[in-house]
Amino acid sequence: MNAAAENPAAFSSTPDLDLAVRHRYGDAAAFDEIYRQFAPMVYNLALRMAGSEVKAEDYTQEVFLRIHRHLGRFSGRSSLKTWIYRVALNHCRSRLSRRRYFFQPLAEEQDDAAGVQLVDGGRDPENLALARDAERQVGHALRELKPVFREAVILRDLEGLTYEEIAEVLKVRIGTVRSRIARGREQLRLTLESSS
Repeated sequence: MNAAAENPAAFSSTPDLDLAVRHRYGDAAAFDEIYRQFAPMVYNLALRMAGSEVKAEDYTQEVFLRIHRHLGRFSGRSSLKTWIYRVALNHCRSRLSRRRYFFQPLAEEQDDAAGVQLVDGGRDPENLALARDAERQVGHALRELKPVFREAVILRDLEGLTYEEIAEVLKVRIGTVRSRIARGREQLRLTLESSS
């Protein structure tokens, strides 16, 4: 028996590729590790795109079913993080386009059943109300942006991806990412100013 069959991860060059190879060879713990590491990231992206906790949970599960099926194709040319973001973004785009809307507000129109509110002991009720109102306004302003600008702004300003990671996820050049973020932020600013 050759070394690769005994230890499929032995020839992996990165931890990301190692996880994919382990999964390919039937190591269930590898997929569990991927899920633990990336499920919050996928859920947050789905929530920001769908505007509903229930939909975000559904989309997250669907994304991980896709990842489970296609992880064997991951070649390590990008990081596993950006590959998963791309799978999640494409899945959310597909699901949302079927419903004829793309983005929903960040806080408004949440499902009532999902409305568990966490108490922020550091803020008084007035500041909490102001923060919720600001979040609602930003959500509405984001909805006004063209999808290419929304995606770039969300991935950078809400998800915290680097310009390089966003370029990988969106499959565009870094200059295009910078341009989309700048234009999206400017349009967001103008929309927020006009609604004030």
